[in-house]
Amino acid sequence: MEKLCSNSAGDACGLKKILNVVGGKWKILILCYIDDQEVGRFGEMRRSITGITNTMLSSSLREMEADGLVSRTQYNEMPLRVEYRLTDKAATLIPILLELKRWGEVNL
Repeated sequence: MEKLCSNSAGDACGLKKILNVVGGKWKILILCYIDDQEVGRFGEMRRSITGITNTMLSSSLREMEADGLVSRTQYNEMPLRVEYRLTDKAATLIPILLELKRWGEVNL
């Protein structure tokens, strides 16, 4: 049987890697928003995700783009329009997050 945390202190640990990518207060909520809306625009996300600041949203989106979870498309029009979408990589994470959500609803 596979152990959940056989190498939890090492850089090869899958749990450590995923927590580095989606850990923190905001990234999962951003993924939820974009998954629900299919396309996320900065201002809409800021208004919809209660309590997030411009700085945290901007920082989180940059990190998620660098980690390959969201794609960013900038349209050179006035006013400037930027859209965020989930990547195929992030789409594979959604069913796992749904399982965590269900567990939380039942157990917490």
